[in-house]
Amino acid sequence: MVDTVLARSATGRAAFLKMALLALGGTALIALSAQVSVPFYPVPMTLQTLAILIVGLTFGARLGAATLALYLAEGAMGLPVFAGGASAPALIGPTAGFLFGFAGMAWLAGLAADRGLARGFVTTALCCVVIAGLLYLPGAAWPMAVAELTGVSGKWVGVSATHVWASWVSPFLFGDVIKAVVAAMVVSGGRAVWTARVERGAASEP
Repeated sequence: MVDTVLARSATGRAAFLKMALLALGGTALIALSAQVSVPFYPVPMTLQTLAILIVGLTFGARLGAATLALYLAEGAMGLPVFAGGASAPALIGPTAGFLFGFAGMAWLAGLAADRGLARGFVTTALCCVVIAGLLYLPGAAWPMAVAELTGVSGKWVGVSATHVWASWVSPFLFGDVIKAVVAAMVVSGGRAVWTARVERGAASEP
């Protein structure tokens, strides 16, 4: 039976070097996607969530979360991997809630793949839409309350729920649904191609 997690099915038994290379490749994909940006304030609309959903669904929960932890570490070390070429300062800026939420996003997408909840296009798309919606919880909590509790200051700190909805949430809902559907198409399509290849190989064996 083909593993529901595409990376495990394609690469076989886990090995540290193999997983490390996959994680590095995942961070590179996410960093590149972060630079494809439509300028909005305070949160730029990028293809990051599309890449993160693909990474999570493809890698599984543990490797997906580890990849995003590595991505955040790269930014903390000063590498320009965040939207607009940003690095460490973004981790305490207005987008920080989303940035830290990315690790949970990848973990949830990977968990859906691990548990077999994201198999075909429809179920994968539904999982992606729900997970994309959950990202708004840390994204909105950060400017509303968490940033102030951690001692961060700025005009965007402690803003009202109405302002957060208008600036941090509502402008991006439609785009996030589209990106969730595209991620489902990419991963379910890739899984279908790989499964067909494995089955053809098994059928050709004597």
